[in-house]
Amino acid sequence: MARLSVPNTARLPSSVRVDASTSAVAKSLNRLTRESLISLALDWLDESAFPNSTPFLRARMSEEEDDEEDDDEDSEDIYPPARTIEDLRQLYEDMRQQKGSKRDVVSRILEGDWRHGLTLYQLAMADFAYLDEHPTSQKWNAYQILPLQKPSHTEDEQLLKVDKESLQAPRFHPSTFLQNLQDQVLPDVKAHYHFHRLQEFPLLLLRIFVIDSPYNSALALSSLDQSGTVTNFDASRTIYLAFPDGSPSLYTTKSQGTGSAGMGESKSLQNLIIDGVPKALSRPMERYTVKSTSITTRNLIALLDMKGPGRGNAAGGGWSIYADEKNKHSPLDAILPTPPGSREQSASTSGRKRGAPLTQSQRDRKRARATAQSRFGESASISDGKGIERFEVVLQDPFPVTSRNLPALEENQEEVSEDGESQSRTNRQRSKVESVLQQAVQDIDDVDDVNEVDTSPSHWTPMLKVTFSGPHVFAGIRQLVEAGIVDGKRMPGWMTGEETVTKGAVHRGRIRGQKGSGI
Repeated sequence: MARLSVPNTARLPSSVRVDASTSAVAKSLNRLTRESLISLALDWLDESAFPNSTPFLRARMSEEEDDEEDDDEDSEDIYPPARTIEDLRQLYEDMRQQKGSKRDVVSRILEGDWRHGLTLYQLAMADFAYLDEHPTSQKWNAYQILPLQKPSHTEDEQLLKVDKESLQAPRFHPSTFLQNLQDQVLPDVKAHYHFHRLQEFPLLLLRIFVIDSPYNSALALSSLDQSGTVTNFDASRTIYLAFPDGSPSLYTTKSQGTGSAGMGESKSLQNLIIDGVPKALSRPMERYTVKSTSITTRNLIALLDMKGPGRGNAAGGGWSIYADEKNKHSPLDAILPTPPGSREQSASTSGRKRGAPLTQSQRDRKRARATAQSRFGESASISDGKGIERFEVVLQDPFPVTSRNLPALEENQEEVSEDGESQSRTNRQRSKVESVLQQAVQDIDDVDDVNEVDTSPSHWTPMLKVTFSGPHVFAGIRQLVEAGIVDGKRMPGWMTGEETVTKGAVHRGRIRGQKGSGI
């Protein structure tokens, strides 16, 4: 540790060590498999990573002293330190070929070769190793990076609007981006940044590890309480940013506390970083902003398909036939693809040899499958690996009240109004849902039409929220259509996933994403 530490605005270096006895350090290693731990140790012993992951080695001494030291260490030390990096690397290579338990590898790392602690660089590599093994361990929120209009010279201050006609994308330079992010977003805390590229996904990940400390040395992690635990490290937070290749999009995770970080504090940190990303990407006369796309999922493949560099950004549901990389159809083509069940398809199959006549149930199943193919196209397949786990919709359409159930509706409203307890409970539920609705209709182009309220009793709008959950929501809806449980012809388009949102509000049959980000 440095004798003198002065508060500054610099970020935490990767060589700062965390004590090996810290519970969070052991936790980050114990969730990895034995093979991943050995591969991680070998990566730490690589020449490129050696300055930030130096192991505990035996000090150089004479041969006689070395022999005496060997006898003493064999009797006292469970894991005698190695003489050179090559010997230590060979030791882990032998462990890879042998059988053993994960506990032995973790104990060897924490009590033997890195007994003096793990650096922030090593902890970041351990977290990314776990993310490589479990790509669905994080819940990602997708944002869109949009260019802003250039400020006018006639007015000094004005609110810049999104330039919808511009195709300009920000240029990303890691070193400049980190410097701007530290200066503009996190000047009063210390953060450690680490970039990583996953093995199977075309995106660049950034891990941000934040500690409430004015120092950027080992003093930032040396604050101890009465029990001897590292309080600064236990109160740290971690957030991940993902920048997909060739796409003006941004994926973020929620801020995760290592120990006692509060929910409100973690949420404020996330908002600070999201607000600071466009500032870090902006340049003079080249400003950007981020906008939520109302997409939340744990599946990075689905996220890259909906908001990535491919052609499926706005081609969900039945529009997926135009996002096929093999056929490459376009809605502007003179010859459109033949939809299932059309006359052209029937004429092409008329020359085939007919089999036995189908029963009514078989015809219904065949018609339902053709309808599902028309509504979903090539999307929503149970084996495509693009499953969305949760889809939430708030319905704003008025209930179709007829003359038959209108008297019953008025009588029910009078009974509820007479009961004070029922009325208060209904008002509490309605206030919660109205807050969701108010947030959902924000920034909508036709907001005046949405806010129109008809007080007549024939237009009653119930407060309904529909939630679909499962390993692959839209594939499950497609199976319901194929089974004839859901009418595919009358089913709204937002149930096919063509709006590419996972939460929103439905008004007049059309879905609007949260904060107006839907199509």
